[in-house]
Amino acid sequence: MPFAVTRDGVRLHYTVDDFTDPWQNAPHLLLQHGFGRHGGFWYRWIPRVARFYRVIRPDMRGFGRSREGFNAERGFSLDDLVQDLTIVLDHAGVADVHYCGEAFGGTLGMQFAAQHPARVRTLSLLSAPVFLHADVQRNFAVGEGSWGEALRKHGVKRWTEQTNTISRFPPDMGEGFLNWYSEELGRSTDAETLARFSDLCRSYDQTRFLPEIVAPVLAVFPSSRSEQVDLLRRHVRDLRVVRLATRFFMIYQIEPRACAEAVLHFAAQHDGFIPTE
Repeated sequence: MPFAVTRDGVRLHYTVDDFTDPWQNAPHLLLQHGFGRHGGFWYRWIPRVARFYRVIRPDMRGFGRSREGFNAERGFSLDDLVQDLTIVLDHAGVADVHYCGEAFGGTLGMQFAAQHPARVRTLSLLSAPVFLHADVQRNFAVGEGSWGEALRKHGVKRWTEQTNTISRFPPDMGEGFLNWYSEELGRSTDAETLARFSDLCRSYDQTRFLPEIVAPVLAVFPSSRSEQVDLLRRHVRDLRVVRLATRFFMIYQIEPRACAEAVLHFAAQHDGFIPTE
């Protein structure tokens, strides 16, 4: 079970999935989770992508198995999270990756790709906001004074249950899945940590990093996120857009096959092969 240690003493957990042919020396694909989740949430993707790419799934500091050494009172910064990615890759002995991030994981990837261009072969963004619209923040506050206050009052699991079908998942995802998701998010972290993370999410704006991204970018978005796609179209030099027919943003779980295959073929096209089998 690999762990990389940061300068401030956080033990960063990551998982490696590799079912590639050993003689191929396959490139790496990094799958970065979003708000409050951990690397295990990518489980539906692994059978599809790990046959062709060596997959790295980090747990962001404060979440999953990357909680040891983390101080919630210090809060979160994008600079720390970008540095954490370089530490994980250095520990794994990986020079560069195809980076795929869902929601905030993609937001983080925008800055990582801009600041570390040599380490990013392609950048895939799945419902990744350049900034978080005020309507989203109001939804996540569920009637409380703020998003963070709602988390502290209700706890992670209860807050997740209240917000699951507002904009995250369609109701027809099924009771079993929605219960599992709420339970798993509740196990991933505590309310104070997630409230501190919500403070970061309320304030970021990655627009200034977009023109600095030199890697080819794939943006997979639901049909409801036109404002974010317009920003990417305006500022990203090498962009391909895929739109999915849903208004809910957790597309990597709602349409895992469509999203995984879009990312897989985008990366493979860059590497000059066609993933078959």
